[in-house]
Amino acid sequence: MSKATTDGPFPTPVSLERQEAWIEAVLATDGVNLPRGALENIAPFIVDPEDTLSEPDGQDLRRLKSGVVRRIRTDAGDMVVAVVRMHGVGGIQWGHNERISSIWRSVADPTVSRGTERTLASIRPWTGIDDGREKCYAALESTVADRRALMMNAEDAADALRRRDRVRPYDLEEDLVLNGQQDPGMYVPQQVRLEQNPEKDADGNRLYPNAYWGWMAVRGNNRTQKRQSIFRLTSGEVLAGVPAEKLEREGDEVICDPRVWLPEFSAVLNREYAETDDDELDPTSGSRARRAAAIAVVEAHLVIGTPTPERLYRIVQMNNRRDHVHPPLEFDALDRSRALGRSVLGAYVAQGLMDEKTAEVLSGLAPIRELPDAAPDMAVSELRDLRSMRLLYELFPVDPRKRHLLRRSLSENPPSQLNAEEIKQRARTWSALTSESYPVPWNPRVGQVFSTRVRDGIVPSGRRLPDLLASADTDDAAFEELVAYRAAHWLASFGIVEADRGSLDGQEAIGDTGERVRRSRRTVMNCLQALRHDKSRPAAVGLLKSLAAAMDDGDRRPWRVSSSGKEMVGREMTPLWFDSEFPKDTGTRPRKPVTPAVPRAVPQAVPAALSTPAPTFSTGSPPRATPAPSLLPAPTPAPVVPAGATVPSPASGNGARPLAPDALVDRIEELIKGLHAASGELGDRLSELEDQSRTASAPPLARHRADTAVRLLNQTLSRLRKVPELMEDMTEQE
Repeated sequence: MSKATTDGPFPTPVSLERQEAWIEAVLATDGVNLPRGALENIAPFIVDPEDTLSEPDGQDLRRLKSGVVRRIRTDAGDMVVAVVRMHGVGGIQWGHNERISSIWRSVADPTVSRGTERTLASIRPWTGIDDGREKCYAALESTVADRRALMMNAEDAADALRRRDRVRPYDLEEDLVLNGQQDPGMYVPQQVRLEQNPEKDADGNRLYPNAYWGWMAVRGNNRTQKRQSIFRLTSGEVLAGVPAEKLEREGDEVICDPRVWLPEFSAVLNREYAETDDDELDPTSGSRARRAAAIAVVEAHLVIGTPTPERLYRIVQMNNRRDHVHPPLEFDALDRSRALGRSVLGAYVAQGLMDEKTAEVLSGLAPIRELPDAAPDMAVSELRDLRSMRLLYELFPVDPRKRHLLRRSLSENPPSQLNAEEIKQRARTWSALTSESYPVPWNPRVGQVFSTRVRDGIVPSGRRLPDLLASADTDDAAFEELVAYRAAHWLASFGIVEADRGSLDGQEAIGDTGERVRRSRRTVMNCLQALRHDKSRPAAVGLLKSLAAAMDDGDRRPWRVSSSGKEMVGREMTPLWFDSEFPKDTGTRPRKPVTPAVPRAVPQAVPAALSTPAPTFSTGSPPRATPAPSLLPAPTPAPVVPAGATVPSPASGNGARPLAPDALVDRIEELIKGLHAASGELGDRLSELEDQSRTASAPPLARHRADTAVRLLNQTLSRLRKVPELMEDMTEQE
């Protein structure tokens, strides 16, 4: 530590010679492979760098001490981390932080216009020339249009983090002032390059550099932002230059080199500290220097190496993800679902089950046209569909290796025991990642349209979207695939449907004449069922075509369609129109007879999807793939016959006569399969009812109906207990 540090709590950088010695020692450490420029940027912030170094070896070479270096393993790969003491103002809050990912327009949206949208450029591995060849290093890089865009991105990220932090049960800034920082942050080096030439002064000299190194907060974004707020600096200033006025200089100069501005900034703070008393420490309004004293120096983890630098972005994100995606504090529902999905994709890449480029596109880090299956003639709707269907296939995989990795990433039960809530979590993840390809994200609960029947995986047909739309009028499989896998997201993207909010509050819409009209509460699944009605088929097909055409035409408002499916150009589609054209299915059941001869049928089990290779989402002829479980028509259900009743013979019409032994065995097997399917559906329906009852104003189930149902279930269980023993008695002995 330099002499100036003894005059106050805020350290000043050590000499350039000592900084250079530390840089050489870091680069000589095993496993370190980051650019020298990144170390030159962080070296001024390191406090007592000699304390991290070993004694010189026989060749007079020093390295980082073994206790300073940590090797961390994640599902996406390994990395090397150095534990250091850093000036509290160091580090940059990261715009690519997943907790605020939904504030940016994703490059995976084919309609994003560069320069007019709030987007973040793709992150790439940092490359340099080594022995005449291009080589990846343990650092990241990105590009922005100009310095103004760089500063605005930093401000947007700070604003978003502040909004997210409001749900914290305590004041983080006040806690840092009183107690200091207890948990270290993790930082990864990134270089931001400017596309446009920086401004020049009257003599033709550049006012600013054309590239900036910064150490981005992978873990500890909020802590970094709050620390800098206490210091009254911003991450944008730490990254791209501190104004002279904040260093108590005259003029409007911006000093970009931390080796220049950091000593002056610490000197200002130490003077402020000396001029104030201890009793002036107030967590909210005290002297800046007194408030910042507890965070003058903080512990930090610096990512300095990885054996797979081309995957560094995924590795550092994976390391942070598990700490945040499950608790409600750091992520909202949308960002949490996206983070979970990216963790799955990262695990696939690390195990060689997915190539890096495909994972980048599916994660929202690269344009859809970079997918190998994307064709030059694909319109916006088809590009979005290509990505969404590939996401669906990857999040409901048939490959047992992917199932294992997905189960580990999402903390699921074994595949055969997936419950309804776990299926919903996958569906929300698929829906949240799909929404990155659209202008405005929707509530990811819109995607909760699957039952537990999809636990064995989903394999979309691989047919191109124009083919599905063209044949949906007469092709049942094409129509069902559009409704099951596309309709909910398309309708949600234009605000026609939304996830059920659990109450009638907020379910109002604006009518054609401007009046506010109360909408009927309905689920997304109910909307899809309305599309499936036979009498609505032509209009439903027309609606899907109108939605796709609106996407291809700049995401304008879609036009209404007539009952025959013809587009009504100029008349915009609205939620109220949808409710009128495709009315809510109330689910009213016929009155139950007093003594029914044959109770209501139960559905048969649906065959599980077979394990198949990944479908080819290509531009050629569609592959032959196993249909998704949700698209398979259920066989005609067998009626459940009460004990003591005569089983009617299928061949005897309404007459009743005993069945032959072979026919009885077949009938018994049908009944058992029906009971098995009914028990599964019963669990799903009870889960749905439980979810709805949490937000309902009154319990949905009357006491007398519940008592009757439970009594009947107990009677049924009593009868079923005897069945295995009876079957065993009649089973052929080996």
